[in-house]
Amino acid sequence: MAKKDKGGKRAPAAAPVRELLRVGPGFRLADVDARRVVAGPADKVRAAAEVGALEPEVTEWQEKLYAESKGGGNRRLLVVLQGMDTSGKGGAIKAIDRVSEPLGLRIAQFGAPTKKELKKHYLWRIEQKLPPPGAIGVFDRSHYEDVLVVRVRNLVPADIWEPRYDEINAWEKACVEAGVTFLKCMLFISPEEQRQRLLDRLADPTKQWKYRPGDVDDRLLWPDFMEAYEAALTRCSTDHAPWYVIPADRKWHRNWLLARMVVETLREMNPQYPATTFDVAAETRRVQES
Repeated sequence: MAKKDKGGKRAPAAAPVRELLRVGPGFRLADVDARRVVAGPADKVRAAAEVGALEPEVTEWQEKLYAESKGGGNRRLLVVLQGMDTSGKGGAIKAIDRVSEPLGLRIAQFGAPTKKELKKHYLWRIEQKLPPPGAIGVFDRSHYEDVLVVRVRNLVPADIWEPRYDEINAWEKACVEAGVTFLKCMLFISPEEQRQRLLDRLADPTKQWKYRPGDVDDRLLWPDFMEAYEAALTRCSTDHAPWYVIPADRKWHRNWLLARMVVETLREMNPQYPATTFDVAAETRRVQES
């Protein structure tokens, strides 16, 4: 990851933001600094302004992506958000919503599976929520819960969850071949930051509803969760669906990074308006004469 400049003004990126955050060979979660300013502004005011300035471009790409689907295209973008409780998945979704057209978003949240879902293959409920062609989907948690919580909580034996890494890779590849572009992001916070966010929730009556006693139980298993996350990140960061780790102790920096990553991905996808299937000049005359 790029380091913050000594002047504190900005940490210039020598590469696209995604490349600064991508999980590659030799990755270790312990090497990630959750408070580091990886690139971009080093203060929240400038960061928020730069995020807001991206809205016209994002909405234009959204329109092109939707129009492309109307012309028969099957491409769509899926942002997958994972992270420990209080890591900011809800805030990250709001950041994406601020720079995009809400009608073009498909947001899905995955909690504990229902009785019906438990009777199906674990990927079944995920497939039901894939965004349609032309849309941007956002997953608050995802299929990775089945190699994270399931693993740490010993909900199924190791011989059940262990093969899932390869199965997930194969499933994601099939999705990519069907037109899905993945942007998989782990929002990484420090245990110290999580403690403070939990205390802030308890101190604020308007946020106490967000608090879950089980969050403390998970904190006691922090090393186990980090081990499970590192396994998922390293084993499932593929060429067709790489993982990215976003330092998330600073909420404003998290939002800036994520907004930039969405823009970079849409630019790379480069959706286009479909060619017309009618004579424009002739139709113009018909409208004028009608």
